[in-house]
Amino acid sequence: MDYMNGPGRHHLFVPGPVNIPEQVVRAMNRNNEDYRSPAIPALTKTLLEDVKKIFKTTSGTPFMFPTTGTGAWESALTNTLSPGDRIVSFLIGQFSLLWIDQQKRLNFNVDVVESEWGQGANLQVLASKLSQDQNHTIKAICIVHNETATGVTNDISAVRTILDHYKHPALLLVDGVSSICALDFRMDEWGVDVALTGSQKALSLPTGLGIVCASPKALEATKTSKSLKVFFDWNDYLKFYKLGTYWPYTPSIQLLYGLRAALDLIFEEGLDNVIARHARLGKATRLAVEAWGLKNCTQKEEWISNTVTAVVVPPNIDSTEIVKRAWKRYNLSLGLGLNKVAGKVFRIGHLGNLNELQLLGCLAGVEMILKDVGYPIVLGSGVAAASTYLQHHIPLIPSRI
Repeated sequence: MDYMNGPGRHHLFVPGPVNIPEQVVRAMNRNNEDYRSPAIPALTKTLLEDVKKIFKTTSGTPFMFPTTGTGAWESALTNTLSPGDRIVSFLIGQFSLLWIDQQKRLNFNVDVVESEWGQGANLQVLASKLSQDQNHTIKAICIVHNETATGVTNDISAVRTILDHYKHPALLLVDGVSSICALDFRMDEWGVDVALTGSQKALSLPTGLGIVCASPKALEATKTSKSLKVFFDWNDYLKFYKLGTYWPYTPSIQLLYGLRAALDLIFEEGLDNVIARHARLGKATRLAVEAWGLKNCTQKEEWISNTVTAVVVPPNIDSTEIVKRAWKRYNLSLGLGLNKVAGKVFRIGHLGNLNELQLLGCLAGVEMILKDVGYPIVLGSGVAAASTYLQHHIPLIPSRI
């Protein structure tokens, strides 16, 4: 009985996977095709050209793997580095922790810079390490742009500034899984060497596409990389790019058509408008949390995330019960607290193809749940704070003006 559908629509407010637009669902509702026919290479060519726009790069080379963000991580590492290479990697939450685990299991020499969960990357420590690395033993800096476990966004441009200040040649590898297409991300301007994202986040697709974009410097690094790779080998893809067939193995046809529809929706709205919409949703959520008398897990304003808010609960409340109650009674999915913050926070994802009225429905649900678990909330307080802000900041829909 626990897994039966409830009436009406399910309200999905985890920070990925996210809601899939009807246009994307319809685009994917098609039969299989021969990927060696002229149609799929023609489609792939336009997709490769257009995904560069979401990374804000003109010089990068994109790769679309039938994988998750975890596979995209592995692709970024194994194509540019060799076993034993020294990496500086920032541990600020569950997903940066998992990437660090992967780096260690791939036999890299990982220099971990750990921060308290709820804080961003400690860039002072990075500056100190780079200043002392006269022999350039550090080969790469790995950083998660947006850590969804704690709702923390890191300043990637500041990392590039530090690297440039010390004239250090280390590669800059960035996990943009929950940021690209939702937060401001500028691959070329920030000097990012490898950036990656996953289809199930801001692109609002099913899980199954890991999209990686490599700078010319990163492509050059493949010539000296000695890491073992087969499935994720960029050079295999590049061979087929030159042939004009693009795929070294069978792609997910349906996801490619879905990606085409998803990109069309993003470009119709305008990427900068999409980023502004996420900023409105993030601000409205934080105002609701404040009105409830609760705190954000993110400890400083400079680190706040516009794709997820991790809400700290009082010590007498188990946040896991909030998430369970949301699903069982209100047909609402919220994010669990993970690892060090398990039971201490619940997460509201405001990411992807999502509008303001949908968010207000989620906030109303959270208020009822908080009342259910014994938190002394005034029903409507958070919704009022959020809707007051949104009413003054929601623009007209451009296509309807």
